[in-house]
Amino acid sequence: MFAEKVVLITGAGSGIGAATAVKFAKSGAKLSLTGRNGDNLRTVAIECENLSSEKPLVTIGDILVEDSIENILKLTINHFGRLDVLINNAGIAENGSIENTSVAQFDRVFNTNVRAVYNMTMKAVPFLIQTKGNIVNVSSLTGTRAFPGALAYGMSKAAVNQLTRCVALELASRQVRVNSVNPGVVRTELQRRAGMSEQAYQKMIENCKFTHALGRSASPEEVADAIHFLASENSSFITGINLLVDGGRHAMCPY
Repeated sequence: MFAEKVVLITGAGSGIGAATAVKFAKSGAKLSLTGRNGDNLRTVAIECENLSSEKPLVTIGDILVEDSIENILKLTINHFGRLDVLINNAGIAENGSIENTSVAQFDRVFNTNVRAVYNMTMKAVPFLIQTKGNIVNVSSLTGTRAFPGALAYGMSKAAVNQLTRCVALELASRQVRVNSVNPGVVRTELQRRAGMSEQAYQKMIENCKFTHALGRSASPEEVADAIHFLASENSSFITGINLLVDGGRHAMCPY
């Protein structure tokens, strides 16, 4: 399905990004994988190469740094000669309410989850126009519903949702589609990296029996399946959508 297509994935070293890389490798895509952890990236790249005849391009970089974004794109184009799909997956989560957050936290979360996505998208668009490619942003259910204790994170994902819709309209006449996936709780390291204790994490996963209509959390592979769909020709008439991949949590009243 993605033979000869070039797919750039940010935050590809773990979680949803790594699962997405594997999914696209199985479809024959040429992968450009980037992230901050070189060891993780190389491990994912080896797994992808074993699944296809294509060796991924691995670029260690920090999307918070403008020169790094330019370098990632330059290396991708120099290596493959084109770009067909951009998957803006890299992001961070931090806990904090209006009573105990800070402007510093706001800046950290927005710089990674919004500014970097904005910047990467802006610089990738000329190449995507050439191939009539598409963009999939990894957002969150928290961008569509309010949850206490994750103020900056929720606001940042709401911004990603609006970015998705706006850019979709702006690029529609150029036949470049732009969509997002909005997962509920996914079994990754995101929450632990945000400072959640192991006990709290396990409690959150257990509570998914009640907070998600399907009675469980998601695997990274289930989100990767949705990303793969939105990036494929199977969704050729879909653009500007924020696709909820949340086991029905959005339809429930309790949080």
